[in-house]
Amino acid sequence: MSLNQSLDQLERLNAIGVALSAEQNTNRLLETILLGAQELTHADGGTLYTISEQQSLKFEILRNTTLNIALGGTTNQPIPFPPLPLYLDNGTPNLNMVAAYCAIQQTTINIEDAYAPDQGFDFSGTRAFDERTGYHSQSFLTVPMRNHENEVIGVLQLINAKDPVTHQIIAFSDSHQRLVESLASQAAIALTNHQLIEGLKGLFESFIKLIADAIDEKSPYTGGHCQRVPVLTMMLAEAAIQSKHDAFKSFDLNAQELYELKIAAWLHDCGKVTTPESIMDKATKLETIFDRIHLIDDRFELLKSQREANHLRKVIEAQAKGKTINPKHLAHEINVIKKQLDDDKNFIRKVNYGSESMSADDQARVRQIANYQYQNEAGQSVKFLSEDETYNLTIPKGTLTPEERQIINNHIVVTINMLESLPYPKGLRRVPEYAGGHHERMDGTGYPKGLTREQMSIPARIMGVADIFEALTSKDRPYKKAKTLSDTLNILGNMKLNHHIDPDVFDLFIREKIYLRYAEMFLDPEQIDAINESTIIGYTP
Repeated sequence: MSLNQSLDQLERLNAIGVALSAEQNTNRLLETILLGAQELTHADGGTLYTISEQQSLKFEILRNTTLNIALGGTTNQPIPFPPLPLYLDNGTPNLNMVAAYCAIQQTTINIEDAYAPDQGFDFSGTRAFDERTGYHSQSFLTVPMRNHENEVIGVLQLINAKDPVTHQIIAFSDSHQRLVESLASQAAIALTNHQLIEGLKGLFESFIKLIADAIDEKSPYTGGHCQRVPVLTMMLAEAAIQSKHDAFKSFDLNAQELYELKIAAWLHDCGKVTTPESIMDKATKLETIFDRIHLIDDRFELLKSQREANHLRKVIEAQAKGKTINPKHLAHEINVIKKQLDDDKNFIRKVNYGSESMSADDQARVRQIANYQYQNEAGQSVKFLSEDETYNLTIPKGTLTPEERQIINNHIVVTINMLESLPYPKGLRRVPEYAGGHHERMDGTGYPKGLTREQMSIPARIMGVADIFEALTSKDRPYKKAKTLSDTLNILGNMKLNHHIDPDVFDLFIREKIYLRYAEMFLDPEQIDAINESTIIGYTP
């Protein structure tokens, strides 16, 4: 081999090594290894195996130029051969198969002619393949792939080196062997690093989903929220990337940036791990550790007895003074007392469940009932409802007091603080921004930072729409029924007109029918009503 040829091979080996370091896809990485080895040695075919946890050699990539065979890897064509066991059923090493021997003994095997007698290996499978295909497998170069810890993680096997001029099958030369051994070493390190990165990435994602699952499990009223918001966020992001609309013509996210957004969506409510369950799970206005409505029910029964007793005492006093009492009239008066208190009790039970809007008249009636007087166990005359009970029962929207609402809202501050404290790699540094902006409003009246639309990225604005839509259509909120599609879209439309959500993201949501795709995945059939997009409030086609 000439000096120029040697230099060319070294340059090519170096180029392949650089490509291995840059490749992020496992299948393409494995193909680069095998195809690079074939190129360096002019090999007609080859196989790349990896060692599985079951201590066997798994076929990953199989190529043969003459037979036009390309299996495994990015071809999506499965390799129909079972793994090669490294150990036999009795536990002894499988030293009969050349690839297994190479892995177990951690040594290169260079065979000039597999059909020559006394090779010392079982080539019956190879010969059967040749008989079936008409091929002739002659020269073999089998090299172990050792990583930086000198651990064999795979085997690279090349078949039939060819003379670059005559194209005749020749033996693999010593220089071929050294080149492939060098490539195999680089490849093993690249593959190990890739597997390590993928393993850490998988652990990271699993941990994130574990946190999200824990938050969903923490409260039956937000169950599934942390899992559904990422799905809807990614739907919107991908639609924005593909959109030809002027609002998104310059918007694009590469695979890493999409991954960053997905991670942010999974973590957008991680601060709720600090939110007390007594507030997160507050299904009724009077609920603390338990729903205090039952105490008020008992109090109503006590008040009925006391009012009935007071009325009867007045009747007895009147009789003592010689006044005649009509029994029917007396029964009617007592029934009126009971009915009034039963009506009041039912009213209090109703308003305890909360609503999206409590009228001023209903709030006034609660305060009127609160001023009823009854005798407590000490014989003292006290107000029927305590100040705290009255305060909770007159909550105008939902079941949370302003103080409790502030505690709930504080989860986003905790989320941002938690996420900003993490040492992110370069590709995940915008996670806190994306995750921390889903309660901001386009006019700057949101929280926690009061950001305006111009101060927010498109991914952060996308997540805001996804979070609201999921919350409105969710079936598990404590004080409301799940909204239908039409109601939800009109609520979002009003939020667009009031500058609460991004107008372009809202229009994209409708225009690309993402709402319908999501609904078919997660909403109950009764929620999916007919939609006339031309009548949706605030929608601009």
